[in-house]
Amino acid sequence: MNAPTPADEDLDRRECAVLLVNTGTPAAPRSGAVRHFLSRFLTDRRVIEMPRTLWLPLLYCFVLPLRAPRSAHRYRLIWRADGSPLLLHTSQLRTALERELAGAGAAAAIRVEQAFLYSAPQVSRVMETLRAARVRRLLVLPLFPQASGTTTGAVYDQVARSLARWRTLPELRYVAEYYDEPDYIGALAASVRAHWQQHGRGDQLLISFHGIPQAYVERGDRYADQCRDTAERLAAALELTAPDWTLSFQSRFGANRWLKPATATTLHELPRRGVRAVTVICPGFAADCLETLEEIALGGRAIFLKAGGERFDYVPALNDGTLQVSALARLVTRVTSDWG
Repeated sequence: MNAPTPADEDLDRRECAVLLVNTGTPAAPRSGAVRHFLSRFLTDRRVIEMPRTLWLPLLYCFVLPLRAPRSAHRYRLIWRADGSPLLLHTSQLRTALERELAGAGAAAAIRVEQAFLYSAPQVSRVMETLRAARVRRLLVLPLFPQASGTTTGAVYDQVARSLARWRTLPELRYVAEYYDEPDYIGALAASVRAHWQQHGRGDQLLISFHGIPQAYVERGDRYADQCRDTAERLAAALELTAPDWTLSFQSRFGANRWLKPATATTLHELPRRGVRAVTVICPGFAADCLETLEEIALGGRAIFLKAGGERFDYVPALNDGTLQVSALARLVTRVTSDWG
């Protein structure tokens, strides 16, 4: 067998890729665009597990007509002049991660792409781009530290459907979760310390995660356990005792039982427990989006202050900051260490 030539080796290095995947965002903060995004999101069987014959009439007759205009208003409150916060932060993270990997001495030069589950750039389109580039090694990295069927499971589904159209399949790897990665926990802790140093420390750290229906957990979803594990590791890294921090779950949707305690309820109750200043962090969101910038930083603040609180601080998501970029680069480098 002939030894690979330098040209062959360069080609192999170019054919290694990382695909970052997040949920997605409307194309614009307008009712029509939001309705289009929500219809894609809420028709995914991973997200809503109700029988289609029951759910779809509810969705198209009631949920979308009522929810889309309200959500569009919420998006307008956090929309930036240059576009969607989630899209911008994810794009900047992709660029920074690719640059970090190039300078990290990785075993191979790795291109980094980004995709969304329910909006452009869609997973299927980006996978076609990778196929056209003849990618031979692919690492899929869902930007969901705590894995759930509703998020990570949806990534697996969409990547698998795309691969069904590939004639030559790549070597495929997934990062199933990274909720307990020391570098991830360290990045979160450092972001809280930096925020406290700049803004002062509150009486309580509220660690808020996106919720899921309780029924999903009862069917075997490990998401809730992973959220609690992350919260406990973060509290330990910050040397907090039990009275100093609280775990909660946000973004409830529908009438089903969701994970508790609810973030909105907790923020309402904290002043009654003597908490006058609260710091909130949302470790499950790799990039700031509607659920952090509007639901927490704006809506959560209003709830807490109206209930008698005096100071509310939101710790931004890690976004494309050095802490997250370095943590993800080390994770990718470790997982792809044999890609020579």
